[in-house]
Parts: sequence; C-alpha cells; structure tokens
Amino acid sequence: MRRRTVIGAALAAAAAWPALAAGPEATAGDFSFAAIEGGSIDLAAFAGGPILVVNTASLCGFTQQYAGLQALQDAYRERGLTVVGVPSNSFRQELGDAAAVKEFCEVNFAIDFPLADITPVAGDDAHPFYLWAAAQDAGPEWNFHKILVDGQGRLAGAWGPGTTPDSPDLVAAVEAALPQR
Repeated sequence: MRRRTVIGAALAAAAAWPALAAGPEATAGDFSFAAIEGGSIDLAAFAGGPILVVNTASLCGFTQQYAGLQALQDAYRERGLTVVGVPSNSFRQELGDAAAVKEFCEVNFAIDFPLADITPVAGDDAHPFYLWAAAQDAGPEWNFHKILVDGQGRLAGAWGPGTTPDSPDLVAAVEAALPQR
C-alpha cells in the first residue's frame, strides 16, 4: 500500500516538478537541486562516479555526521565520489533560511561538498529525487538518511541516520561503486 501512496504522490507532484515525468526508468542524473549559493546542482554532472545524497538538518541530533560526510568526501573525492547535502525542514529541524544553513555548515564543519537549498524530502511536496527514491523504497524517514547512486545514476543503497558516514557497510558500498582504476 505504501508504494501506491508514494507513486500517487509522485504523479501529483509531477505538475509542480516537470522533471519527474521521467518515470521509473529515470536515473539520478535526471534530477537537479537548487544550490544553496544560487544556481543548481545537476546530478548528471557527476555521472561516472557515485553520488551520496544526504538529507540534512542543522538542529538534529545527527548533525555531527556532517563531519563524517566531509571526511568521506575528502577520502574518496579523487576517486569520483560526490557527497551532496540536502538541507531540509521536512522533519522540522532545519534553520530558518539558506544563508544561516550555509554559514552553519561552513563555520562548524568546513563543508565544501555541494549543498542544496532547503528542500522538502518527504510528503506530497517532496523533491522529485526523493519521490524517485521513495518509489524504490529508499526514501527518508528522518534526517541524515543516505542514498547512494552508482556512476550510472542507479540506486546502489540507502541507509538511515543510525548508519554513520564511516560505517563499514556504507564505506564498502561507496568503494564498490567507485570507478575502476
């Protein structure tokens, strides 16, 4: 039943998010996010390497995971990994505006991976990427949910907030998704 609800929400959101019309054959490369500093984060730009998309929140008990996400980005950047943070107030734990979120991340965690603008990740108004993930039973139920897509933009795994960025399971999945040398 959950799958029907998610698909129904995805179809309803298609009018507001035309890119969602790609359907189940879509890949992560079909989606982009508004960037926190302006412009956009086009996931297709990272094709060929894995992308770890994480919905974040500055006031969450898991916020310290920002440090681990930056460490993961630093460890695997040269081999093709891109971490994309997606600040969200879907679970009511994000700061009030994008400028505050950007400053918080830079000052407290020296984040240099791409950050989206504050974006809905759950419910009927969820961003199309998250509707796509939810349709594959990989949508977030809380902050710091991690979605890994491979170099072809296909879902490679999803982990809840209890899985830290340095978790052996997550690191192994990232390493498996890296381009072969």
